[in-house]
Amino acid sequence: MSFLTGSGRSGEKIMSYTAELGKIIKQTKTLLQAELDSGLELPEFKPPAVNKVPLPMPLPMPLPMPPSTPVTETLNDLKNSIGDCRRCKLCGRRKNIVFGEGAENASIMFIGEGPGMDEDMQGRPFVGEAGQLLTRIIENGIGIKRDQVYIANIIKCHPPENRDPEKDEIEACIPFLKKQIEIIRPKVICTLGRIAVRELLKRDFKITLERGRWLTYGNIPLMPTYHPAYILHNPGNEKKLKGEVWQDIQKVMSLLGIEVKKSS
Repeated sequence: MSFLTGSGRSGEKIMSYTAELGKIIKQTKTLLQAELDSGLELPEFKPPAVNKVPLPMPLPMPLPMPPSTPVTETLNDLKNSIGDCRRCKLCGRRKNIVFGEGAENASIMFIGEGPGMDEDMQGRPFVGEAGQLLTRIIENGIGIKRDQVYIANIIKCHPPENRDPEKDEIEACIPFLKKQIEIIRPKVICTLGRIAVRELLKRDFKITLERGRWLTYGNIPLMPTYHPAYILHNPGNEKKLKGEVWQDIQKVMSLLGIEVKKSS
């Protein structure tokens, strides 16, 4: 295999060059050793300086975006979102949606179960005989104007024959009430009657046994008391029932730091 070992004259030339190179290397070693033996110090070998190429800087981590400022929904926005509500069967017979009324920054929020006939006609909560009693409790008892509190109901449409609201009606409507509470952020809620407290707290509630005891809705103190209509429908016990409601209202006033007038 001539392409590996070489052959002819070219092979001889390669052998000759190799022999010459070997002699030169041997002579160089002999000379270097003689110089070292005579005390000659060879210069220190320093590798050529290498220009360091700087590593690329790591890309900065993206800064977290600041949270967007939440849009504060108003009661008017909520009312507009309800529109001409058709979310349950009560829409077929109602005359007006009774959204609620009062101060958007109210400290006290009164919540009943549903509008009656008078409320359906006017589109306002608690304007009938029971509403007039509630107004006297607010203005003569607590000592503030009715428009300084907020008044609403579990449902916003009048049930036929003033019957109790049914499950599907409550489920369709109560999210709007909860949103009202979220917007108003009252310091205390006063529920009127068993249905209001039962549906807000989602548990059985016996108004005659449990009224007057502090509960909480979320982190908001809640005081359950009788519905004004219950007082009016029990004329034989009206004085007793009014006295118990007044006891409950005084607890609300005490929590809010409102002085109880002796003449009330």
